[in-house]
Amino acid sequence: QVQLVESGGGLVQAGGSLRLSCAASGLTFSRVPMGWFRQAPGKEREVVSVIGRSGIVKYYAESVKGRFTISRDNAKNTVYLQMNGLKPEDTAVYFCAADLRGFSTVASEYDYWGQGTQVTVSS
Repeated sequence: QVQLVESGGGLVQAGGSLRLSCAASGLTFSRVPMGWFRQAPGKEREVVSVIGRSGIVKYYAESVKGRFTISRDNAKNTVYLQMNGLKPEDTAVYFCAADLRGFSTVASEYDYWGQGTQVTVSS
């Protein structure tokens, strides 16, 4: 079965950096666009970044542009989210997700989800 396992979350001070990883199994990873989403307490899940199959096409939410970088290694079945210049408002549970049908920024269109990793940014 498909499994997505995130890692790399933690507690960091404002201005710091974290690198999230998401290891995928059970799917043809190189054929699947991957997304990172986040959900803060009391808020809806929102898209952070999406990367196409080959890693060329990328989308970033306005709130993270210039600070976060998404990448993927298809040989390792892994997608990454490098987060620099972290702010307290970036505090959330971060999820990776796989979209079997195509490149999307809409959470409901994603087919598989990881369990999430907590990112906490202190001020």
